[in-house]
Amino acid sequence: MVQDNKFKVGILGASGYTGADLVRLLVAHPNVKIELMTAERKAGRPIADIFPHFHGFDLPDLISIDDIEWPAVELDVVFCALPHATSQQVIKGLMHATNHSLLDELIMETPADLAAQVPGNVRVIDLSADFRLRDVEIYAEWYGRRHTATELQKSAVYGLSEWNRDAINDAHLVACPGCYPTAALLALLPLLKAGKVLSDDIIIDAKSGVSGAGRSLKEANLYVEVAEAMHPYGLGSHRHMPEIEQELSLASGSDVTISFTPHLVPMNRGELETIYVKLADGETAASLKAALEEAYAAEPFVSVLPGDTAPATRMVRGSNHCVLNVFSDRQPGRAIVVAAIDNLVKGSSGQAVQNMNLMLGLDETTGLMQAPLFP
Repeated sequence: MVQDNKFKVGILGASGYTGADLVRLLVAHPNVKIELMTAERKAGRPIADIFPHFHGFDLPDLISIDDIEWPAVELDVVFCALPHATSQQVIKGLMHATNHSLLDELIMETPADLAAQVPGNVRVIDLSADFRLRDVEIYAEWYGRRHTATELQKSAVYGLSEWNRDAINDAHLVACPGCYPTAALLALLPLLKAGKVLSDDIIIDAKSGVSGAGRSLKEANLYVEVAEAMHPYGLGSHRHMPEIEQELSLASGSDVTISFTPHLVPMNRGELETIYVKLADGETAASLKAALEEAYAAEPFVSVLPGDTAPATRMVRGSNHCVLNVFSDRQPGRAIVVAAIDNLVKGSSGQAVQNMNLMLGLDETTGLMQAPLFP
């Protein structure tokens, strides 16, 4: 399916914020061509009608998912930027239509098994929450509905690029992490895996721009509701909590329960997490910082800032970067870890492109080396 040295890509849900950022990144990617884009309410229109900044680019018109003629439409990669629950149904239909019908009869133990038995089929990168949680019962508890694609869930790979490269390389279905989990996990995984912090007292204070709430019309997201103010939401019940706990528990080897509170702040994009941790015996803020520096020394998109420079969203705006730092707490035996990302790029579409590069055997940084925007 590779023509003119370019892989053929489809974007399902291109009219949302994450879909638009996928388009923005992929139009400049030297190894891919966008062949298909969908948007239900805006089907039949050029994407430049929805997002005028795409005027002048050679892009297909938006169509409805129902109008896609699988498997006649041959794609190498499909990005699914649809709401949860909708995503699992669409991906199930897509993978069955593109010669994955044997999935109902196979019991896949690892993603490598899937790759071996259905070679050459379309690779799917899901930006929803539908395939992030390994336990479908936990999914049902937190998302209020039964998972209907459990045969695919068994083969899905959690797409935290820096920590799951080998599995992503061989995957046919990657579940991109949520934006809050991405920042939290990049900050905490090296520390828990190295035994630098205790797993029983982790507090995550998170703040995100309004784009994190999606593009659908909601009263709470109106300008007068969010401007000149900040408010917490999902208190004690945000759906990213079990996702963060799942990955931290795997890293620590024991069950981890976190305190997590997100806040909506009046900015378009960006995410900042201030994380309070309890130090293991003999550890200091300096030793935690050294562990992060060692873990990410060779990483192109994760940086530990020098000295006492505090991470800020302006350092990463529009980029696929994550910046980290560690500070001493005035309370003995505690430290403060701070992480900043762009919620739409490293927290969503950029990480999805990073995963695509891994899945296609491309250099991981391809199409993602844009410097952050400032001011």
